[in-house]
Amino acid sequence: MNHSAGLSLRLAWRNIWRQKRRTWLTALAMVFSNVLLVFMISLQLGSYDMMIDNSLRLFSGQLQVQRSGYHEDQQMRQQVADISALTSRLRERFPGADFAARASAFVLVSGQHRTYGIQMVGVQPERERGVSTIPGLLVSGRYLQQHDAAETVIGSVMAQNLQVTVGDDLTFLGSGGDGSFAAGVVRVTGIFESGSKDLDRGFAEVPLDYFQDAFSMHGGGHVIAVAVDELGQVPLMKAALRSALAGQPGLTVLDWDALMPGLRQAIQADMTSAWFMYGVLIVLVAFSVLNTQLMSVLERTREFGVIMALGVRPRRLASLVLLETALMALLGLLIGIALGLLVTAYFAHTGFSYPGMREMADKFNLPGAMFPRISALSVLTGPLVVFLFCLLAALYPAFRLYRLRPVDAMRAA
Repeated sequence: MNHSAGLSLRLAWRNIWRQKRRTWLTALAMVFSNVLLVFMISLQLGSYDMMIDNSLRLFSGQLQVQRSGYHEDQQMRQQVADISALTSRLRERFPGADFAARASAFVLVSGQHRTYGIQMVGVQPERERGVSTIPGLLVSGRYLQQHDAAETVIGSVMAQNLQVTVGDDLTFLGSGGDGSFAAGVVRVTGIFESGSKDLDRGFAEVPLDYFQDAFSMHGGGHVIAVAVDELGQVPLMKAALRSALAGQPGLTVLDWDALMPGLRQAIQADMTSAWFMYGVLIVLVAFSVLNTQLMSVLERTREFGVIMALGVRPRRLASLVLLETALMALLGLLIGIALGLLVTAYFAHTGFSYPGMREMADKFNLPGAMFPRISALSVLTGPLVVFLFCLLAALYPAFRLYRLRPVDAMRAA
């Protein structure tokens, strides 16, 4: 059996080089599609990482520590006691991550002529830069500096709606953590522009100590935002935080998937639409293989008739045609993966950008280039699908041999 398999392999390899030009054209079509798929899928996965990281670093953080149930029902009473001290302990235990304590409330805020409902968030000014890009998105003024100062930074849309600018005062009214009324006057020290209309319209930050005093929080807060260097570290950090907080019942750790479920849904939708385009490319390559193998079978009709007359079964000939296709597809797969890895590795080192991307990214404090993410998934998925479709395309030429009559085949010119 081993001798027979070796003979079939040698015959298949010899047969695909009968028409060298046609074989190379077909193989090059596979190589081109494989290189394109390896690069595009890697770039797509890298862009998802960048999109997730940018979305999370805008404000939410990659993980959050909060009271169980707070994410679903954000009530003032669902507080984390002595949140600043807890944040400091976590920061000391996990020096490789950034931690920032926050407290949040929904308030009515008024300028000189208008009143709007917004979300007011108390932050630690010196720590917020590690978990949020908002401090770097100011278009005028400065960010918060003092821990207990009556000052605020607001979004650009809110500033337009309230008709205020840097140096103006805002009056807010809300409900305190103990059920009392919370009111105060804060001065606008900065205006940011995040690119998100919802955030720019209804979001303001004040120092955490001032927030706790104004809203009678008694040192409490609602959220500890956590940021790590890479998304791949999130599962490990989540498990480590849960272990560290095991002695404090009522607290939970949420990762970005729980905090922003719509983000994963958007990625899945984009991946589906992308694979529709990839599918068009793969089908075109499969038709190229179908044409090549069909021509190869038709050219050898007389030869196949003679072989069948000598007692070789159609199943053996069909297997030979499929083996020829597999060898040709394997050639395209190996060369395509090798070249695709070289191209992808180059852009993974230098970054990939298109005209105008860097200028737009600088405006929103974002990276100016996308970096493809090389993984087994991105490198092998596309070429293996091409390989499979090439084998499927060869089924029709192979099955034609089952209908071949030796006498009629030998008479063929």
